[in-house]
Amino acid sequence: MAETSKKQEEKAEEPLLPQEPSKRPSLSTPTKPSPPARAFAFWAYFTISVSLLTFLLASLPSLRPPDHRSWFLSLPDDLRHHYSQGKLIKVHTNPSRPPIQVFAVEHGPRDGEVVVLIHGLGCSSFSFRHVLRLLGSSGLHAVAIDLPGSGFSDKRDLREEGRWGGIFGRIGDVYSEIREKGLFWGFDQLVETGQVSYEEIVSRDSMRYGAESSGYGSAEMGRVIGQVIDSMALAPAHLVLHDSALGPGANWVSMNPGLVQSVTFIDPAAESVAFPSWMLGPPVVGELLLASRFTFSRLLRLCCSRTMDGSVAEAYRFLLKGKDGRKSVVAAGKALNYSFDLGEWAGTEVVKDMAFQVLWSNSWSDRWIDEGKRAASAIPKAKFASHSGGRWPQLTFIELEDWTLIL
Repeated sequence: MAETSKKQEEKAEEPLLPQEPSKRPSLSTPTKPSPPARAFAFWAYFTISVSLLTFLLASLPSLRPPDHRSWFLSLPDDLRHHYSQGKLIKVHTNPSRPPIQVFAVEHGPRDGEVVVLIHGLGCSSFSFRHVLRLLGSSGLHAVAIDLPGSGFSDKRDLREEGRWGGIFGRIGDVYSEIREKGLFWGFDQLVETGQVSYEEIVSRDSMRYGAESSGYGSAEMGRVIGQVIDSMALAPAHLVLHDSALGPGANWVSMNPGLVQSVTFIDPAAESVAFPSWMLGPPVVGELLLASRFTFSRLLRLCCSRTMDGSVAEAYRFLLKGKDGRKSVVAAGKALNYSFDLGEWAGTEVVKDMAFQVLWSNSWSDRWIDEGKRAASAIPKAKFASHSGGRWPQLTFIELEDWTLIL
């Protein structure tokens, strides 16, 4: 016990050594990324996303843009045969622009009465192929043309006119730039400048494509019709205007009434054209729509002709998938004059005594039948005849006696 007490006393007498302060982890305040760093990160993620999407689309055979030769060889046999029957005619849509080539096909004797068939939006001379043969076999000289941007006629480079606004427009611009310049172009831009300059893309496109009209307005299209008629020596002619061809055809007729024997309107539409070109406008969505044979065929049957054959729908899908085909039909739809008044035009001094006829579908819808009645009342002197076809009646409405009514 004594030893234990002694040890406790010695321990108590030992000097207390200063203890080192406990080391606690220091909490450092996180630094906020600088604005350039945030911008770099945003454009990096944005470019990576668009690049991956572009890579995915480019890797799909159905969406990869084919070269012209392979595209032509892949055309259906009837479409290739139609092309072999026609020819290309050089025309000018605008004096400040280079000439373009317009496809035209004809049937019948050269000394017969001339009938010129003009298709509507989304359509082409291919839709009149049966009508051409029927009219030609009856002794008429029938001619159908592909308006610029349609069928086998030239398409304009329409990137500027086909732009969308807002965020979708920005995505579409960068997406198109990456498709044109390559998958890793965006990464090069990030490494060199730290961003992808959207303003530079827009500025360059504006200088490249200009602020001119698309070339698909009524005046330009009407000028094309006149140049084809003059080049092929078709005047005087019976003019047949289908759907949205109403505006361009009427424009040319007003300028050249002496070259026209009569005008026939087939389901003319100013405010409500049959083909929904706006559905092909959004980036990627339009390409996906054209990539599906089933979906595009259903779209045409819903909007244009309920009895359209699958091979015919496939032919139009091929034409729109060609170089700038989709962009052209979208731009042509935007350039239409949706305020055109058929009755007001038919009452003008230069055409009021001209022979008119209206062919209208009586089986499409009640609303469309009412539209036909209003069209008939707008031109009281015109002959009015109904047909059982759809909005594109030339595809199925091919009885000879029906089409010879235009004379």
